[in-house]
Amino acid sequence: MSTQNFLQSVERFIDTATHSVNLPEGLAERIAQCNSTYTVRFGVKLRGRIHSFVGWRSVHSEHIEPVKGGIRYASDANQDEVEALATLMSLKCALVNVPFGGSKGALQINPADWSEDELERITRRFTQELARRNLIHPGRNVPAPDMGTGEREMAWMADEYRKLGNSDAINQAACVTGKPVVRGGIEGRVEATGRGVQYALNAYLSHPDTAPLSGQKSIKDLSVVVQGFGNVGYHAAKFLSEDGARITGIVEHDAAIFDERGLDIDAVAGFRRETGSIADFPGAETVPSARGLTHRAADILIPAAKENAITLENCHEIDYKLIVEAANGPVTADAEEVLTQRGILVLPDLYVNAGGVVVSYFEWVKNITHLPFGLMDKRQNASTGQAVVAALEEISGRPLQDGQRKQIARETSEIDLVRSGLEEIMTRAFDDIMHCQRTQKVDTLRMAAYVVTITRIADYYRAIGL
Repeated sequence: MSTQNFLQSVERFIDTATHSVNLPEGLAERIAQCNSTYTVRFGVKLRGRIHSFVGWRSVHSEHIEPVKGGIRYASDANQDEVEALATLMSLKCALVNVPFGGSKGALQINPADWSEDELERITRRFTQELARRNLIHPGRNVPAPDMGTGEREMAWMADEYRKLGNSDAINQAACVTGKPVVRGGIEGRVEATGRGVQYALNAYLSHPDTAPLSGQKSIKDLSVVVQGFGNVGYHAAKFLSEDGARITGIVEHDAAIFDERGLDIDAVAGFRRETGSIADFPGAETVPSARGLTHRAADILIPAAKENAITLENCHEIDYKLIVEAANGPVTADAEEVLTQRGILVLPDLYVNAGGVVVSYFEWVKNITHLPFGLMDKRQNASTGQAVVAALEEISGRPLQDGQRKQIARETSEIDLVRSGLEEIMTRAFDDIMHCQRTQKVDTLRMAAYVVTITRIADYYRAIGL
């Protein structure tokens, strides 16, 4: 199914949701459309000849600046996909109350075709093209990693932006997020989207207004299939297994593996590093990738790969109770209608995978303020913790166990603050979704999330007089 259908699905979701929101005439159309998309074509001399590359940076909405969104490197990237992703970025930022507008970028390239040195030269040229149009700027447009990119590419982009000598030199580290910690990044950014999936699912299961899943309100012992074993899929699987879930299946682009007892996530990751594939992982059943989503039933499916994973072609055959969209747009609009009729719930992407942009916001704030998280109150928090330990021991008349003492009295680190802040934001966002579903009587969690976010964006536009 083409990526055009991905864009059409997003537009259809928005159109459906706007019928539940009282908007001035024309505002719904304004919210749905991308403001601008810039196409860049440039050449880089590599291997004795000039190679040409094409990329995009789309800005969906500038109702709040800077706009925010990742840059992906993929050989099948295209403008429609980038515009759909930019739209989702605006929506998810509004849903979790992060003060960014939505943007997205892509470079049509297969990173595996190029050496590290070549990728660096290509990335730096791409950065130059974006910077000339203020499409990378700490106060206007802030890229981040996406599929095919990571800390390394963000460090190259930030360094190239610095070399270009832009006027906002004091805040130049904030021109991108997802950087290595030693280059102005923040603890917890690499795991952020996967950690957000964990918090989103726990928020769903523990909420008083959601029905039990397989008779229970916790993740422990529930069976989970994860599609995509990249950064997001790996971390989501790892954290959920630590919570007691059984990861019974992993579906990758070349093979799928299953074990009803539960897969050892770190062992699978290590096996793939050694062999280049998850296929034939010891003790697991290996099946072709095309059969992965329909091979076995499970309580939960977490699609963490690309868009359009579940379409009209396969939605009748899958057998899960809950689909948790860790990827962007994995379920098409047509497929979701069928899933809803079958009683399969979908926890939507604009909520589930918002962890990345939340922690990107924390990193951006850290760069703008030039102050590490927790520095100002670190000693105070440690003293408070020690005072609590002393009070508890005095009340109980006996010393606390070493583990309890360390847990209460320990100093709060940056990673603790990041995780705590992310969990709070994800929990509040789900409360907003459930409140909307209860009060507005919308049919699905996705529509409730869209109504919440469109209402907020409309309020932003009204505030600036549009």
